[in-house]
Order: sequence, then structure tokens, then C-alpha cells
Amino acid sequence: MTPPPDDIDRIMAVMDQAFAAEYGEAWNRKQVSDALLVGNCRYGLIAPDGSEDLESGDETAGFFLSRAIIDEEELLLFAISPKYRRKGLGHALLGRFILSAKQNGMRRVFLEMRDNNPAGFLYAAHGFRQIGLRPAYYRTPSGARIDAISQELALGN
Repeated sequence: MTPPPDDIDRIMAVMDQAFAAEYGEAWNRKQVSDALLVGNCRYGLIAPDGSEDLESGDETAGFFLSRAIIDEEELLLFAISPKYRRKGLGHALLGRFILSAKQNGMRRVFLEMRDNNPAGFLYAAHGFRQIGLRPAYYRTPSGARIDAISQELALGN
């Protein structure tokens, strides 16, 4: 099922604000649209008030995009707009994602992040633990290399 165009606009608006260009982590609109055409990808949105209910034209505070395979789900993208950070919305959205993964029968959730990503504290608070490292995976425009950290959360279903 293709998401409403408004929702892709919302995802892209948050992505444009939330991802620093120097790390090259942001996806373009086609990548997001194509991922959501695949039956095993899903997304979630959060409004500035913490709700999931967004009307046409409402501002979006954050989103997640994930992909499920059998009983595992990978959190591909997760972002909260900078102006809505430190208000509990990241915890609320990540908690909602984890709960829905459990309800969908997932046994484990994975994610990968750059080593210096401040969201690492959020993931740790929800029980994610490091299971791997990809040395020098990310490259900045200056040529500096940053490791990618692979993390896992066992859901116990």
C-alpha cells in the first residue's frame, strides 16, 4: 500500500531538518517512496503533541521507517526534528515502534548508526545493545571516516 503523498512530504520535511548533510545519512524522496512500495516496509509519524493523529497540513515532529523480514525488523531511519528534541518525542516514537514490532510478532529489532550519533543514548535507554562494528563506514565531506555501530534489541516474543 502506498502512503498518502502528505506522509512522504512529512517524512522528507523532518529528514531535511534532522539529518546533518555532512554524514550523508538522509534518503531522497525516491528512496523513501520506493521503500514504502515494498510490502515489508512501514513507517510511523509523531505530531508535536506526541499523538499519531495528523491532519492534512499539520506539522510533523518525527518519523521512523523500518523493514521487516520474517521475525526481525530493521529500523532504517529514525528522526525527530531539531526543534522538537528533548521533549520526550523520541522516546515516545521509539517506544511506539518497539511495541508495534512486538505486536507484529518480531523477535528482534536491529539498527545501525554512526559512532558519534547522539541518538545512541536514546537507543540504549530502550535496551538496544551493540552487536557489531563496521570500521570507517561513513565518510564526511572532509574525508574523515566514522565507524558504524550495529545494535540489536531482543523483543522476547
